[in-house]
Amino acid sequence: MQMTSAPHLLAEDGPEYARILGDALRHAHDRPDLEGVGDRLNTEQLRTMALNATALITAAAATEYEHYVKARAELRAAGATVQEGESYADGSGAAGPGAGIGAVLTVLTPLLAGTAAVIFLLVGYLLEAVSPSVAFGTTMVAAGWFFAAVAAAAILVAAVGLLVTALRNGSTSLAAEDEEQGLPEEVARAREAWRHALLERGILPFLRDALADPTAGPAARTPHPSPNRIPKIGYSRPDFSGPEEGPSAGPRPTFTSPDFTSPDFGGPEHRSE
Repeated sequence: MQMTSAPHLLAEDGPEYARILGDALRHAHDRPDLEGVGDRLNTEQLRTMALNATALITAAAATEYEHYVKARAELRAAGATVQEGESYADGSGAAGPGAGIGAVLTVLTPLLAGTAAVIFLLVGYLLEAVSPSVAFGTTMVAAGWFFAAVAAAAILVAAVGLLVTALRNGSTSLAAEDEEQGLPEEVARAREAWRHALLERGILPFLRDALADPTAGPAARTPHPSPNRIPKIGYSRPDFSGPEEGPSAGPRPTFTSPDFTSPDFGGPEHRSE
């Protein structure tokens, strides 16, 4: 089910509108003015009507919504400014060649050092096997182990960097959740005022008008079929028989010829006597 977007309702607030509407319909039987839910219009029919009339309903709380959006935007702008300042203070948010070079070195150092280690160790051990008296083989093996140690250290540094990044992103997500749950007093009051106005001046009056509409049809109810009755599938014609279809019950009439051999039958000359 899709919700018709209102011009003044942001996409991020669409789920909140649907939640408030769902709560109102869920507790409709607790309100005397909505006691007709289920008699002429059921819950799903009212939900569909309210979602299609999102622009009309939310317009009743447009003033409160504009105040809430403005307060929320100011809060986000202030939070972004503080976060940017902290990033520049610790050097993590400085956009320059240093950050790019560090990322490139973090990726390339283990690869290059590991490749060099493999080459030096392979050539060094091969030289030692072919000519044990040549000292160059031993030097190559020592260089290979050095590059192997560099590769291992670079891998360890990269792993630590990934762990720190993951922890930082996790703390940012938790901070965003905490911000959503623990909003400042002004933003929280603005949001609560919008919710209250949307419910009392928008959703509930719309539901009451929909239930009071005399043109609204009865609520759709699913009939319970009888277990001893086989339902008829298809179109049932009126109870009449056409010229090609006779009644199904009773034998069909048969034609019998007149009894011309009866002794009482006579020609025209016998009628004058």
